[in-house]
Amino acid sequence: MGVKHGEKERQGRQSHGMVILAAAFILTSLLIFCGSNNVIEEVYSNFHVAINNAPGTTNLKKWPWKGGYVPVHGNKNMSLHCHHCALVTSSSHVLGTGAGAEIDRTQCVIRMNDAPTLGFEADVGNRTSLRVIAHSSVLRVARKMPEFLHRAVGNPVVIFWGPPNKMGKEANGSLFRLIQRVMAYSKLSCFTIAASKMRRFDNLFHTETGLDRQKSHSWLSTGWFTMVIAIEICDSITVYGMVPPNHCGQPKGAQKVPYHYYKPRGPDECVTYTQHESSRRGNHHRFITEKQVFARWAKQYNVTFVHPSW
Repeated sequence: MGVKHGEKERQGRQSHGMVILAAAFILTSLLIFCGSNNVIEEVYSNFHVAINNAPGTTNLKKWPWKGGYVPVHGNKNMSLHCHHCALVTSSSHVLGTGAGAEIDRTQCVIRMNDAPTLGFEADVGNRTSLRVIAHSSVLRVARKMPEFLHRAVGNPVVIFWGPPNKMGKEANGSLFRLIQRVMAYSKLSCFTIAASKMRRFDNLFHTETGLDRQKSHSWLSTGWFTMVIAIEICDSITVYGMVPPNHCGQPKGAQKVPYHYYKPRGPDECVTYTQHESSRRGNHHRFITEKQVFARWAKQYNVTFVHPSW
């Protein structure tokens, strides 16, 4: 009897312990969930405060600085103009869309950084008219130049952006010299963004958001540069794969999707967005803030978002 009684007590203690562990797990999960929601809510709250204090808006169709592109070789002018453009993002949301043929039928196709087409043609198409590349992607692009050169159609344009001390022709920056060597025998028309125009991009961010880029510890994203350039050169734009600014605050936004369609094991998109947006230490992209601006620009500049549509 004593043994059976002791066994029952032991089982009772185990059951009690399991209940406590289960309760602790549920409580922890709720705290994490609520904490994530609080971060997202803070992100949108901070943006709305900033946008309400924004100095104004800029008419990019009348932007007095449509020049500012420095040729890597020779004295070419960046004169690309298109009636309709497909801006293909690097988001995993483009996967499974089957939009490749539609993209390739568009007059001009714009891509970013080292996003490949090889192996992804069914969803992202094959043609490229303009590729906008960040200073941080120059080495990766250099390694993929055989692919880009082999698949180039017509006379594609490449625009590199980055710190003037590294990318500036006048400063003889290290990355500028690398770009000159890599592009020396290519048929691509290559440009960097002049230092004066880089300052314009910063001023535009301040005008549209009320946030000083440097004081708010922000780095402008390649998406920011690409969208502005696309508005400059395109009469209408269809953007493929870009999510709306409130996407990660919605229940469906909890679904894990890789940040880049060509890196299936890369970081989660929404985690990346919220971490960058909420961080106050170091410099980070403000992806959600930028998308809020893009949503406003869409009404002004004939921009349509698909996959997802918004």
